[in-house]
Amino acid sequence: MATIIILGSFIGILIFLFTFTISKINGHYYLAPLVTFAIALFVVIYSMFKIGGFEGMGYGIIGVCILAVAIIGTFLLPFIVKTSKKTGINKFDKSILIIAPLLLFASIIGTIISDDGYWIINEGYIIESKLSATSYYSITSISEGSKKVKIQLGEAYEGKQLLIKKVKTIGNTEVIVKIVDDGEPQKLPFIEIGISTIVEPFVVKTTDGEIIESTFNLR
Repeated sequence: MATIIILGSFIGILIFLFTFTISKINGHYYLAPLVTFAIALFVVIYSMFKIGGFEGMGYGIIGVCILAVAIIGTFLLPFIVKTSKKTGINKFDKSILIIAPLLLFASIIGTIISDDGYWIINEGYIIESKLSATSYYSITSISEGSKKVKIQLGEAYEGKQLLIKKVKTIGNTEVIVKIVDDGEPQKLPFIEIGISTIVEPFVVKTTDGEIIESTFNLR
């Protein structure tokens, strides 16, 4: 959450600085908070109606942070304008026109690349009396058309810990899990994750290459 807030604030500051620098050239200083506000509103609406669900929540927070920068910038604008009129267009302003778009582009690309494609809903262990002989996964529908995938390890993995290593979303959807020590004794781990879209053939496997079957295949 903290990372998303920092990223959103950083993007908002870049947009405000870039548009304010341009406004120093034409004298329309109101463009800086206005453009920043418009972009923030677009991001929030896009996250709610286009993405939706848990995945859209992160983008919504980024939009709110950009909006906060626009509001703060509006209050500070008279003081910033007064100072800028004394200095005029300087080397710092010229560097902002070059560096700000590059940083903004890098931030957006970084956000897309760092998107894991899933979110953790729940994780834990089942008690010994409910030990399952075989590992399995199940899929159920949740809000906004997203899917919940539950992965339960079998008795061969008693006392282990279950982690999500990677979710591949390019092509077919694959969930790769990592099984490590340091679990709870006499208990089996499970994890529930949310995925916006599943593309068949859907595969769940361990980092060792073991395929975990669906509950339908175990019947």
